[in-house]
Amino acid sequence: MDLVCPAGSLPALKAAIDHGADWVYLGLRDSTNARNFAGLNFDRAALLQGLAYAHARRRKVLLALNTYPQAATWRRWTDAVDLAADTGVDAIIVADLALLDYAHRTHPGLTLHLSVQGSATNYEAINFYQERFGVTRAVLPRVLSLAQVELVARNTSVEIEVFGFGGLCVMVEGRCALSAYACGDSPNTFGACSPGHAVRWEETAAGLESRLNGVLIDRYAPGERAAYPTLCKGRFEVDGATYYAVEEPASLNTIELLPDFLRAGVRAVKIEGRQRSPAYVAQVTQVWREAIDALRAEPERFVPRAQWIAALGRHAEGSQQTLGAFSRPWK
Repeated sequence: MDLVCPAGSLPALKAAIDHGADWVYLGLRDSTNARNFAGLNFDRAALLQGLAYAHARRRKVLLALNTYPQAATWRRWTDAVDLAADTGVDAIIVADLALLDYAHRTHPGLTLHLSVQGSATNYEAINFYQERFGVTRAVLPRVLSLAQVELVARNTSVEIEVFGFGGLCVMVEGRCALSAYACGDSPNTFGACSPGHAVRWEETAAGLESRLNGVLIDRYAPGERAAYPTLCKGRFEVDGATYYAVEEPASLNTIELLPDFLRAGVRAVKIEGRQRSPAYVAQVTQVWREAIDALRAEPERFVPRAQWIAALGRHAEGSQQTLGAFSRPWK
């Protein structure tokens, strides 16, 4: 299995490569990617430096063009596809049908991966993308059980990639309307859930408050760890009780499922976190590199090591970890 790691900056890219990533995925400094935050991402010069660094070490670079173009800004996305082809990016990650069509027709030699934002949850959909656009890998949405992942992998020749570690949303893969409702910017077109320009922090008599375009998201007691304000992970009063009404903050951590992924035919495991620091990228990449290598060496004897669990736990959102939809003991 390939290890696919995030890079929100050139230092993060180098950290991922140096600590064992097979692929590094990144975005441009605009709305063509779903982590469109100030201070993140790559311009052409940084992209060329990153490509040179990765290719010198026989690693590969993915460019995420995983938002949806609008009619008035179509050229921005096609220019990004052209840039990927011109600079020698190893593959692009695309969700939009029209952009896939453009890339396939205009740059037939450019490798295409289907983004998780494309929401292809069954093999018929994935095979459609392969037949029409030549997609070679599909990133599965985080809504499938292990049995469903295996069913998909068994019925397509497209490589299957799953998320292994990192933050979770409410499992609509970028189509959530909550951020758009509060901020007026759709994450799937603007490229950022809870964009920085809408975020406000204020010390009040009741505690530290986080707001999103005026909407109270959470209130923290002294010494309580504060999280970046997103509507789905805020605490709200419902029927007289205040709690995480939509979703508790937790990180996906599937390291114990690596043997199951291998048996199911998963070709790549992806780490979420382009908005995270180079230190995060280095530490998480190193753990997953060691785990995948241990699985490869002795697949029947694989057991997650205590130090791996501890290291990943330090980076878990809300200090909580989950297997997400992969584990459905009730089913």
